[in-house]
Amino acid sequence: MNKRFWQVSAIVSSGLAVAVAGVGIATSNRLMYVKKKDESLILERETTAKRYDEVWYAKVKKSERWIESENGYPIKAIFLEPHNTNRYVIICHGVTETKVNSFKYARMFERLGFNSVVYDHRRHGDTGGKTTSFGHYEKLDLKAVVEALKLHAGPDLVFGIHGESMGAATTLLYAGMEDNAAFYIADCAYSDISKQILHVMKTTTPLRTSLALKLAAVFMKLRDGYSISTVSPIDAVPTIKKPVLFIHSLNDEFVLPEMSREMYELKNGPKALKVFDEGAHAQSFNKNPEEYEATVADFLMENGLLSSETQKSTH
Repeated sequence: MNKRFWQVSAIVSSGLAVAVAGVGIATSNRLMYVKKKDESLILERETTAKRYDEVWYAKVKKSERWIESENGYPIKAIFLEPHNTNRYVIICHGVTETKVNSFKYARMFERLGFNSVVYDHRRHGDTGGKTTSFGHYEKLDLKAVVEALKLHAGPDLVFGIHGESMGAATTLLYAGMEDNAAFYIADCAYSDISKQILHVMKTTTPLRTSLALKLAAVFMKLRDGYSISTVSPIDAVPTIKKPVLFIHSLNDEFVLPEMSREMYELKNGPKALKVFDEGAHAQSFNKNPEEYEATVADFLMENGLLSSETQKSTH
């Protein structure tokens, strides 16, 4: 009887272990290898919406660069330099997008008197890297881009960083680590990736508990070498001394606007918050381009970051 009991127990235990491992691997796969958008469709979308201008891109002064990441792969970046200035903005796109999605912001900053740098995050576009880490490894890639820009522009460089969605989270994580930019703009950043993943699971899958997330976290630590608990921009925000503009849209059901509000409240020193009435996730600029640009211009002016020439042309 005892022998039979232990045999059954062993079979059940083995079955549970296999099931747990299966859930952990499947969930971590979905996160590490998040499905990306088709790059040709991104280009077509931005071109059709007239947010990407082929004529402008052909004429603007630019240089394509490969930047080595300390994570061990090349980062594809484009330095866009329409102005003779020491003012630059590094633009970080969101998950599933590419640097093409950043050109609309480059045009905005061009109108505000800045040159810009657009680049592909790891595992996106032309950049290397096998997994997406939602800001953990991406912040180190951003650090490499910053260092490359410093070498390019020289000691008089004044630069800011603009990020959208995962790019915004990456921006804040970088700022919490380095805080050497003149300003940061975080558009629809999640405050904590664990909370964000759980929100997405509860709203888009049958899973309603944190068990799958906990299993995914264990397997991501084993497979990708980091703990998702470290991907927490809200923990970085109180340490950031430079000005931060938080942007969100009221109708964002993917990353809830409360996340930006919470981070805004925790930010010490210069800060601003703008919540647009129109726009879903990462659509604040697309739905409110003029108001978005005016918000950025006001933020920069309030913090003494617009050139005198640009101030005259914007007011």
